[in-house]
Amino acid sequence: MESLQLLLDGFGSALTPVNLLYALVGVTLGTLVGVLPGIGPAMTVALLLPITFTVPPASAFIMFAGIYYGGMYGGSTTSILLNTPGESSSMITALEGNKMARRGRAAQALATAAIGSFVAGTIATALLVFAAPAVVSFAISFGPEDYFALAILAFTAVSSVLSRSVVRGLASLGLGLMIGLVGIDQQTGQARLTLGIAQLLDGIDVVIVAVGLFAVGEALYVASRLRHAPPEVVPVGRAWMGRADWGRSWRPWLRGTALGFPFGALPGGGAEIPTFLSYAAEKRLARGVAREEYGKGAIEGVAGPEAANNASAAGTLVPLLTLGLPTSATAAIMLAAFQQYGLQPGPQLFDHNPALVWGMIASLFIGNTMLLVLNLPLAPVWAKLLRIPRPYLYAGIVLFAALGVYALNASAVDLVVLYLLGVLGFAMRRFGLPVAPAVIGMILGPMAEIQLRRALAIGAGDVSVLVRSPIAVVLLVLSALALLTPLFRMLLARRTGGPPLPVSRED
Repeated sequence: MESLQLLLDGFGSALTPVNLLYALVGVTLGTLVGVLPGIGPAMTVALLLPITFTVPPASAFIMFAGIYYGGMYGGSTTSILLNTPGESSSMITALEGNKMARRGRAAQALATAAIGSFVAGTIATALLVFAAPAVVSFAISFGPEDYFALAILAFTAVSSVLSRSVVRGLASLGLGLMIGLVGIDQQTGQARLTLGIAQLLDGIDVVIVAVGLFAVGEALYVASRLRHAPPEVVPVGRAWMGRADWGRSWRPWLRGTALGFPFGALPGGGAEIPTFLSYAAEKRLARGVAREEYGKGAIEGVAGPEAANNASAAGTLVPLLTLGLPTSATAAIMLAAFQQYGLQPGPQLFDHNPALVWGMIASLFIGNTMLLVLNLPLAPVWAKLLRIPRPYLYAGIVLFAALGVYALNASAVDLVVLYLLGVLGFAMRRFGLPVAPAVIGMILGPMAEIQLRRALAIGAGDVSVLVRSPIAVVLLVLSALALLTPLFRMLLARRTGGPPLPVSRED
């Protein structure tokens, strides 16, 4: 009951005219970036990080949450109409969605994706209301060794599960940890990796890192592979569903929600695996006409994965808000935004800033409704956005990235660092290194270092202090399992003769 009362208070904050405007801006931007291939919510939130210097925290996070949810919605439009997922988590939707569109059923495919996203997002957000306080009450007992083990779990899970190979994931993580070391050591006062540049003594701002690796790196990568031919977009009218479509969609919506939420809450779970599992489950459960349509455009193959996709987005917020543990690239950027405000997600956030947390959670219900209203009647409008010339689009991204970073400190050094990181982001994409582990390593690395030093200080230098807590032991065991997961996946694929499960590419 206490959670419901706090949620009602959150609605009081989220329903103010200013916050409703920020929610509308967020969901609109999120849908836009979800529709456009290669521009995800992580890049968009990274570009908007400079607003944390002027916008109140509650309004900023309501907008960021809207962008996150909107990106999940918008990715289905590109998958269905263009057969090019705007988000990595929409890859499975393209399998049946584009075939439905080519059979003249684009309206039905877009409708089941939008309504399924609304149903899953609403149910998953309700689960978040009850799950978050339970996790907070458990996290209060964490000590320094537990938080260090939690950081190790985040590093290993994101590096191994969210990348094509463990080696590449750990290499990306190492780059992020190295960037996080730049600046003055808070305990010894020694300068580290500053190259004698005074502007780097305070470290590299997380805004510069996020914008450089995500926005500038992606723009350079797309420019290197630019195609001048306009994309072929399947025409679509207003999204709608018949009675038979409703009957075939509601069960996949519920099953997809049940798969997506717990996977989103797991470190390294992401949205890709539950969408794949939802598609496989719906294909196995298909009977009659549905079984015959699989591979030709079955509506169940769109409804289930889209529900799993959006439910996982709400699940991702559970470890982020309660433990300060990002399990996706967008969550990592949102963690950086919390740090810009001097806030640290975790148990204390719920005690010290309840209006912020519950206002953000309440805004998810509001944003979900806004997204349904935006996506059903405006599907033809979103389809036209796919015709924007890529050179103009990405040139604008680079321009706004530079303006935002320069506005931080009015420093030319920041711009040089931005473009150096942009080149690094391009090289990482070119050679298959995921970007998410680097950003998470840069953000969580300093925290892990501080907690490790505290734990060793408490144990008088005895390393065994790191495994004296049962919670730390469990987290370290999970870390080892995360490193072994790709190996198990590969062995399973070889035994079954099929392709390995998809991995996240939310870069």
